[in-house]
Amino acid sequence: MAPEVIPGASARACPVGIVLPTDPANPALWNSVRMEPIVTARDLAVGYGTEPVCSPATFTLERGQALFLVGVNGAGKSTLLRTACGLLPPLGGQLTVLGHTPDPRSTAFRTAVARDLGDESFFPFLTVREHLELVQLGHGATADLEAVITGLGLSAIAQALPNRLSSGQRRRAVLASVLLRPRRLLVLDEPEQRLDHSTRVMLAGRLVAEREAGGTLLVVSHDPALVDAVATHVLLVGEDTRPLTVDEGVEAIEEGAL
Repeated sequence: MAPEVIPGASARACPVGIVLPTDPANPALWNSVRMEPIVTARDLAVGYGTEPVCSPATFTLERGQALFLVGVNGAGKSTLLRTACGLLPPLGGQLTVLGHTPDPRSTAFRTAVARDLGDESFFPFLTVREHLELVQLGHGATADLEAVITGLGLSAIAQALPNRLSSGQRRRAVLASVLLRPRRLLVLDEPEQRLDHSTRVMLAGRLVAEREAGGTLLVVSHDPALVDAVATHVLLVGEDTRPLTVDEGVEAIEEGAL
């Protein structure tokens, strides 16, 4: 079965009307750093304790690329993401992010890597807008706050407190928080969760635009339309971790194999 087509979002065309944070698209920022791979993994073993959860992964993620991790539930995709973010130590092999061992304690690492791993954390007495303003201030972000709020459909709930939000609204607020941040690498774990169709379309458009502006994406997803629209590369994670073409990844998800 052919994947659902997301209007205006393809891996080959930047959608119209997408407003990005200025930092990923700032040529001065990119020209000031060495053109090293963003992420390099060689025979990378990930897991908990001493037990790997999947076979070793080898990949290189360059500027302007979008690597999507696909696989069955429990295959090790999220564990690989957490390892790439420095939240879990590798069990073996080699891993560098921006040329260094990932370390979330490092200010430079936190500035360069924006992540949404599905965790939700809100200040209970701040409205959605106030929370986003605090994120923007704390990270010195230059992104257009109003564009992010409007693009994610948060305008009507911008003055609401977190306990008044639905599950889908909370998910959109979390995405807004991460999309506001300056970054060189954007890490997302199943960003499509609890989003309606129109928000998924918007998200795909933003990710395509970010990639085409020179941003780099590392994403876990079970959504074939999102993979088809955004991915430049696909890695199957599991007992036989290996690269797939984008079409192979989409087909495997569509057929229910993943």
